[in-house]
Amino acid sequence: MIVPFSVSDFIERAVTVYGERTGVVDEPSQPAAPLGEKGELTYAQLHALAARQAAKLDEMGIGFGDRVAVVSHNSARLLTAFFGVAGYGRVLVPVNFRLRPDEVSYIVEHSGARVLIIDPELDDELRDVTAEHRIVIGDDEQIYAPEGAVPQPWEHDENATACINYTSGTTARPKGVQITHRNIWTNAVTFAMHTTVSDRDVYLHTLPMFHANGWGMPFAMTGLGVKQIVIRKIDGAEILRRIEEHGVTVMCAAPAVAAAVLEAAQSWDGPIPGRDKVRIIMAGAPPPTKTVVRVEQELGWEFIQIYGLTETSPLLTINRNRAEYDRLSPEEKAVKLTRAGAPALGVTLSISEADDESDGGEVLARSNVVLEGYWEQPEESERALAGGWFHTGDGGVIGDDGYLTISDRKKDVIITGGENVSSIEVEDVLFSHAAVSEVAVIGVPDEKWGETIKALVVLAPDAEVTEAELITWCKQKAAGYKAPTSVEFRDELARTATGKLQKFKLRAPYWEGRDRQVN
Repeated sequence: MIVPFSVSDFIERAVTVYGERTGVVDEPSQPAAPLGEKGELTYAQLHALAARQAAKLDEMGIGFGDRVAVVSHNSARLLTAFFGVAGYGRVLVPVNFRLRPDEVSYIVEHSGARVLIIDPELDDELRDVTAEHRIVIGDDEQIYAPEGAVPQPWEHDENATACINYTSGTTARPKGVQITHRNIWTNAVTFAMHTTVSDRDVYLHTLPMFHANGWGMPFAMTGLGVKQIVIRKIDGAEILRRIEEHGVTVMCAAPAVAAAVLEAAQSWDGPIPGRDKVRIIMAGAPPPTKTVVRVEQELGWEFIQIYGLTETSPLLTINRNRAEYDRLSPEEKAVKLTRAGAPALGVTLSISEADDESDGGEVLARSNVVLEGYWEQPEESERALAGGWFHTGDGGVIGDDGYLTISDRKKDVIITGGENVSSIEVEDVLFSHAAVSEVAVIGVPDEKWGETIKALVVLAPDAEVTEAELITWCKQKAAGYKAPTSVEFRDELARTATGKLQKFKLRAPYWEGRDRQVN
């Protein structure tokens, strides 16, 4: 018997087994007002809202396979949309709320989204971003049909696209990653297994839900009846307060979030909440080993490292404390834990042959979590999936114990604070300044953000411009997190005989003394 996987399986199990349990505690300061009485929804109520959203899409004439874009901070309404949109055969397009209006507009247009749902805090900023149906969160009668409305049934197709997540990569424009129901199902179940999630857990949404679908946690946590706490904006002290108030036991985060919590803990009054109870799962870039030591020693939390990409739903590897590490010192164990990790169940990894310009080959992956393709970009899809493997664009090595270590980033992507930034996009912005003749954008190590963006600039003859002026120029033309934090002026940039920039040589001095060229 073959029963097609669907993201709706997770909410259906939740309502069957945990219907009367509190499923979601909405952010109390939602500008649209929290959903549910006192900002809390049971899983039965979450299920009913998802059905009402699907019925409203029926009423609007939004058919199966049509795209619905949502630009929102973390909220119960965004969580509901994973099930009310994707769970009923439409395609959810969760958009990074940090992007500029023109960037959001490109995603809405490129995806062909017929419906655009916008956070009220972003309504004015995104006033020129439109779609056939434009709805501001809080105008709930435009999002949900009346109580009792029954949506049209959707015949489950596990190979249908459930979400399109736009990610920066090797092109100046973001690419739409098509993630299927099968991708989501496999990722959520294996992620939950490797991190030992149970219905006794309480999950804090420190990770943006739009980011690779919250790494699949909205689905995994729902299917296992976990109480989910929504946090809208990240603040170290507020994270500690939510852990104390709600008994949080698990969260996902970029290294910058851990840094914020560690800083807040220095002035926290009383015992650190969650000691010996919280598991913090990190990705984006492995933090320095001293950060791992501090998380486990000062906070008393378990540190778990993963590696993956939006294109892989995202889980490819998991690195968690194991019995063999029990006799190691905290520092020795931290060195082990900052590797990318061992392949998750169902993932096969390989390393391509090294080229002349790197010290390692490219990490290749095969798994049921690998994307269907890039939306409306068949050539990019073919390139990424060549030879039956997904080409990650990261350089790495696999040890004798099967653990992967990422040594370099071969594609032009910088991961800063958990956000992917296309160096090509930043270079294009800088090139548009009249004073810039040549530019190379690279990632350099940073204690807080893992990596930060540095621009190496050659000025045009007789041109004058300051570092501050170029940084401001970038912030005016792209999302603020994409702007360089520093600009270094050069007389020339290292190139090959054919004129190609040799970024590995440009990066090398900043990473000297480190085992890898990423942080």
